[in-house]
Amino acid sequence: MGKKFLRFEFLLLFAVFIIATCGLIYELVAGTLASYLLGDSVKQFSFIIGVYLFSMGIGSFFSKFFNKNLLNTCVEIEILVGLIGGLSSVVLFLLFESVASFQFILYLFVFVTGFLVGLEIPLLMNILKDRVEFKDLVSNVFTFDYIGALLASILFPLVLVPKLGIMGTSLFFGMINVSIAIVLCFLLKNELKKPYFLRVKAIFSFLLLLSVFVFSDSILAYSEGKLYGENIIYTNTTPYQRIVLTHNKSDYRLYLNNNLQFSSADEYRYHEALVHPAMSIAKKVKNILVLGGGDGLAVREILKYKEVQKVTLVDLDEGMTKLFKTNTVLKGFNKNALNNPKVTVINTDAYIWAKSCKEKFDVVIIDFPDPSNYSLGKLYSLNFYQTIKTILQPDAAVVIQTTSPYFAPKSFWCINKTVMQVFPQVDAYHAYVPSFGEWGYTIAINGFGTGTTFNDIKRQVSGLKFYNYQFDRFNYFTNDMISSQVEINRLDNQILVRYFDEEWGKLQ
Repeated sequence: MGKKFLRFEFLLLFAVFIIATCGLIYELVAGTLASYLLGDSVKQFSFIIGVYLFSMGIGSFFSKFFNKNLLNTCVEIEILVGLIGGLSSVVLFLLFESVASFQFILYLFVFVTGFLVGLEIPLLMNILKDRVEFKDLVSNVFTFDYIGALLASILFPLVLVPKLGIMGTSLFFGMINVSIAIVLCFLLKNELKKPYFLRVKAIFSFLLLLSVFVFSDSILAYSEGKLYGENIIYTNTTPYQRIVLTHNKSDYRLYLNNNLQFSSADEYRYHEALVHPAMSIAKKVKNILVLGGGDGLAVREILKYKEVQKVTLVDLDEGMTKLFKTNTVLKGFNKNALNNPKVTVINTDAYIWAKSCKEKFDVVIIDFPDPSNYSLGKLYSLNFYQTIKTILQPDAAVVIQTTSPYFAPKSFWCINKTVMQVFPQVDAYHAYVPSFGEWGYTIAINGFGTGTTFNDIKRQVSGLKFYNYQFDRFNYFTNDMISSQVEINRLDNQILVRYFDEEWGKLQ
């Protein structure tokens, strides 16, 4: 009798552990998928966490109305959580391009999942309350709950997303949920009413999830084909982003988390405008630093200058730089720049790396993604630019991609104003890139009273398709690209992220 009781208690506590782990995984999947499809990861995660916790509270409240067949109810909930949570990413991927109320469906999935998780844990406690002393019951249940949450939060970014992807992760944990229901149906058959029907439901649900899991790559390819409307030739999910490469006739396009990174048809306009103004005015160009730019396209432009002896590229995502080092098509675009013996690639956080760097650079090219969230916003902050200043040679030049002055003028001039707090000589310019529209840059010189100006061309290379070294032709701004009422972007306010969300959000 004692062993039977211990087995019963252990199985139900293990069910708590599983449902806590799986519930948090579904929450993380929803947040990641929302960030991938809708952008602004901070807002999406914040809303999803809030909705999930709220729905758990609602589920806990309604648990008091369940008084009969509690164990059967818990098994039913386990099956439902597995089905709804497991299939959530599949349904959301397929519906994104088809329905106008996508966000409603997203939050409905989050609410229902949270409601069921919030409902099941109190029911399990009610089942055990007459078998375990109250203080031990509460302690054990919450211990298993929190351990499951910790395990999920560690495994999700380090193992699950890189290995299984978003869709595969939700389906895999859906099967785990349903597997627990199957185990309970067999091991606690004497405690259950009509265990046969529960077994049939659980086994059918598991087989359904398994079937979808087997074909998940095909489903994802189909949904992304609808999303991009182009022939997808490469996809990869790294710990940091979803990489998609498409091909349409002679045009290759790279998307990171559903955002266009470049089009092979006109990327030369963006990268020539990014690199050559700074390279042409710097006192020396022997030692160059590129922050971001893991595609190697900026490095390609830098290597056109024979004076360059060393290029250091710091990009967080090894998956990105490895792709552009090894893929035959992409190596053709960057002229195999990342495998050049002059180039050193470092995969780490640029913010942390810059603070510990002891080297001094002649030119710094900053090519980060747009400041769509706070982790990126810190790379556009006053503190970061102050750090960059410490690793510059006198008369060194710095250039920063600064988003669009036409679509996001507040964001553009916020970055420019922030840079002006650090460097005495700062200017702004922009170029038209058909894939993006008007795109802007901020350029600065590390020095004062040295005689260097933005029109002081010290060197140039021939054969450029777009940039002509006439800086004045690029730094004229019309009235609809100007915004003077902006604040400085500091770490403690991250006003830039709010500007960016406000301006680009209007276009969605």
